[in-house]
Amino acid sequence: MMQFGVVAYAGYRGEQEPRAVLVDGERFEVMGIDDRWHDPDATYFKVAAADGRIYLVRRDFETSMWSLVQVWQLDA
Repeated sequence: MMQFGVVAYAGYRGEQEPRAVLVDGERFEVMGIDDRWHDPDATYFKVAAADGRIYLVRRDFETSMWSLVQVWQLDA
């Protein structure tokens, strides 16, 4: 099972955004945020990371916890 975490930064508006993902003890910088959206309970971010993968991550409003929803490996 993959160990996962998010390094986030609160910008000038105070909204947390992912800056790096932590995968099995390695840190990969977020190269770009491809999409984001809100539902009543969370904010979702689809991010491209330096390891060549796309991660869909979720930040829960109530707990402020991050979770991994889905990951895609890009073809070279």
